[in-house]
Amino acid sequence: MSDKRMCVLDETKVCDNCGECDRCDLDPNKICDNCMKCLKSDGAEYRAIQIDGVEIDDKDKVELPE
Repeated sequence: MSDKRMCVLDETKVCDNCGECDRCDLDPNKICDNCMKCLKSDGAEYRAIQIDGVEIDDKDKVELPE
């Protein structure tokens, strides 16, 4: 099994820890601090983001009883 992770922004590239995925969507000069301003909208009852996958490290996997 390979320890290489793929880039979350470019699925054809191996992650090289460039940090681009940690940048703020509203201010690319800022590292994201989870302020959630990118998800806020006046008048909206709710906001959502699409999750297209969940990655779990092998060390974090738990065997569930049948």
